[in-house]
Amino acid sequence: YLSDDTRFKVHTDGIVSVKRPLQLHGHEKSFFIHAWDSASKKHSAKVTVKREGHGHRHHRHTDSPANAQADILIFPESRPSRKRQKRDWVIPPINCPENERGPFPKPLVQIKSNRDKEIKVFYSITGQGADTPPVGVFIIERETGWLQVTKPLDREDISHYTLFSHAVSANGQPVEDPMEIIITVSDQNDNKPQFTQSVFTGSIEEGAKPGTSVMQVTATDADDSVNTYNGVITYSILQQIPEQPHRGMFAINSETGVISVLGTGLDRETTPNYTLIVQAADLQGDGFTTSATAMIEVTDTNDNAPVFDPLMYQATVPENEAGVLVDRLHVTDKDKQGSPAWRAKYEIVRGNEGGFFTITTDPNNNDGLLKTAQGLDFEVQRQFILHVAATNDIPFSVPLPTSTATVTVNVEDVNEAPVFDPPIKSVVVSEDLPVGQQVTSYTARDPDKSQTQTIKYRMGNDPAGWLAIDPENGIITAKLPLDRESSFVVNSTYKAIAGITRDSGSSAAFTLCLDREKSEPLALCFRSGSPPPSLALLHRVESQELLPRRWGKWRTSPWLHCIIFWDRTRQNSAQWTLLGQNVTTQAETWPGRQG
Repeated sequence: YLSDDTRFKVHTDGIVSVKRPLQLHGHEKSFFIHAWDSASKKHSAKVTVKREGHGHRHHRHTDSPANAQADILIFPESRPSRKRQKRDWVIPPINCPENERGPFPKPLVQIKSNRDKEIKVFYSITGQGADTPPVGVFIIERETGWLQVTKPLDREDISHYTLFSHAVSANGQPVEDPMEIIITVSDQNDNKPQFTQSVFTGSIEEGAKPGTSVMQVTATDADDSVNTYNGVITYSILQQIPEQPHRGMFAINSETGVISVLGTGLDRETTPNYTLIVQAADLQGDGFTTSATAMIEVTDTNDNAPVFDPLMYQATVPENEAGVLVDRLHVTDKDKQGSPAWRAKYEIVRGNEGGFFTITTDPNNNDGLLKTAQGLDFEVQRQFILHVAATNDIPFSVPLPTSTATVTVNVEDVNEAPVFDPPIKSVVVSEDLPVGQQVTSYTARDPDKSQTQTIKYRMGNDPAGWLAIDPENGIITAKLPLDRESSFVVNSTYKAIAGITRDSGSSAAFTLCLDREKSEPLALCFRSGSPPPSLALLHRVESQELLPRRWGKWRTSPWLHCIIFWDRTRQNSAQWTLLGQNVTTQAETWPGRQG
């Protein structure tokens, strides 16, 4: 609404009031009221204000049954057709305060017909609060038209009533169209604000900047917050517990209830939780109040680096052992225990170029477990100096220095057994090797270069008892005659094991393979066949079982070269002729026989 006379104000409910004391120069004053609907269409109406005592349609009147001020509502004029016409002015709502004390019934407004001077008019009302539930809240005097309320109203129960007034003649015929009457129950501040919950919870990261939103508290008020301030809630913080690092760490928006960070210095390690006592007050903070609790948890960020304690470590590890725990490295971290910001991650940043060490995190206590990744060699490197750094599973939230520790690892010398080189040695000898003659020399070296020790040799496993070894120099000789047909010889090979004995009593083993020396080669000649042979293969025969026993002394010959001819016409490898010959003797293997 808008008045073209700035001395008058039009409220949202259509009531026109004066902004300041008004003197009328003359008996009346007219001006226009303008209104715009939802489609932005403009509507205008003329309003005339007259001095009291002069005729008007809607004025103050003192002739009420209780001699109290009340309004008079006059039915709009109707056309002769008696069809309902649009009123030239909308009757504004009648305001009735809630919780009135009475006495009841209490007059609200007098209804009058334009024809009450012509005929006897009788009045009645219908609608909610009259003849529909709640029935009887409003009544009307049948002859005078006084509309009255019969009991206190409650705006929070029903905020407005819509009634229709009726005017009929003595014979019951309508003399006016029904007139709509809206009764608005005006609010009184009879309700306290109520928080939606007694305890609100929220969280904020430590180190959050001022202005960061934390949480929101909400209160409601059943009173009217649109037309009055009775239901307008104002929020405030009454108390902060604890007041660390200072008071006023948080602020609350007085209108929305949003709590945000106000001060700097939120530190979970110092103050992990805050309790705020918040208040909600209606009447813009001057009315009824209620309070609630806001619990704020300060959550952890990685603003503390793990720190080694102590910074220096010394450990001794025996050589040659992998997976040995070298030492436990301990760190302290002020961040929340068990969180990614607390869990340590270790790294060897220097001194482990050979990959001899590994370090992992103990999930139970966050210690660093330094272990050997492979066996260490005292003779190669006697000491390692490792530099270990500690970080966290997640990056630091603020720039922080990285803590490092120094670990000195001393390698302990262990008495190691001598080593034969090579570990397996093959020697070829003739089976008629004389007893006492040297077979081979087999010596070992001592890895413990820093120690002076004596190596003595012995035979370990000599199943036939053919060999002997000099305990001082490792020379192996024939103790008994060698026999190729012995059950201890497999494929012309005899195996034995030589060992060592030192002052320390430790020992090592090796495998010695013996074989026999080659005999004179056989000279083989062949008969001419028909058709001529088509394929020849040369084989080295190492087993005497492959030789024909009728060859006499050739049976024990360790080597035999033979040539096999296939008969091209018969495709049968058994059809061949083989002649064997040495320097002085010639033998023949007949066709069809293996030799």
